[in-house]
Formats: sequence, structure tokens, C-alpha cells
Amino acid sequence: MEQEIDRRIGVASAVMRTLHRSVVVRRELSRKAKLSIYQSIFVPTLTYGHELCVMTERTRSRVQVAEMSFLHRVAGLSLRDRVRGSAIREELGVELLLFRVERSQMRWLGHLVRMLPGRLVRCSGHVSPVRDPWEDPGHVGETMSLNWPGNAWGSPRMSWKK
Repeated sequence: MEQEIDRRIGVASAVMRTLHRSVVVRRELSRKAKLSIYQSIFVPTLTYGHELCVMTERTRSRVQVAEMSFLHRVAGLSLRDRVRGSAIREELGVELLLFRVERSQMRWLGHLVRMLPGRLVRCSGHVSPVRDPWEDPGHVGETMSLNWPGNAWGSPRMSWKK
């Protein structure tokens, strides 16, 4: 999952580099136009598929850095100006991207809760990682929430084919 987030941040950075000279630093374009490009191109690129991602502190920090890199440029500031991100967001009228991510994760969780119990997508939301059977073989069946036949280790091969 970490690799997917790294890839998303890389793609969003590539979008920012592509738009840098043509859009972001152009004085002829208003901030409103730049922010509409931010909302319509940069944010969806950065947050695509984030509903299923686990947001660790490191991930949250990296997403916030990518977001603020774009917003600093839209505001016409550099890191040397030492302006806090909250002040830039307030000046531009932009919501924290992590709030948007959390809201959509909660929306996806609501969809999962309302789904019928037999749906595969709903089952995928409840799967927990399987422990290493060599470390603690007594708890292997407890960690899997899917009700698969032959869940125990070493079941006869004939039961696999059924």
C-alpha cells in the first residue's frame, strides 16, 4: 500500500511540474483559476483510490507536503517566506486535503456497512492480516474473518477441489 501512495504522490508531483510554468506561476491567471485547476486536476490525481488506504502518520505527512507544495506556488510564496500552511489555506480558502480524504473514507465505510452480507466487496473490508503460522499456529483461524472452507492449515487436498 505504501508503494501505491508513493506512486500517487509522484504522479501528482509530475502534474505539478507540468503545470508549473503554464499555469501556477503565470501572473495573468487569477488565483481562482489556479485553485480550480488545483481542485480539478491535482487533488483527484493525488487522492485517487485513497478510500482503501491506511493513513499512517508518515503517509499523512507526505500527502500534506505534496499539497502544500502546490499551494505555496499558487500563493506565490516560497519556503523561505516561512508562512504557515494554515495561513496559506485560510488565505486561499482551501480545505485541508486530509479532511477530504477522511470524509471519503468514512463515506466508503458507510457503503460497506449498507451492503448485503454476502457481497465480496463487503467481505474485503473485514479481512485482517493473517499471522505467520510458524510463529503462533493456534490463532491462524481466528484472524481470518472470511468463512472459507478448509480454513485450517494442512487440510486434505481432496477438500480443496470441492
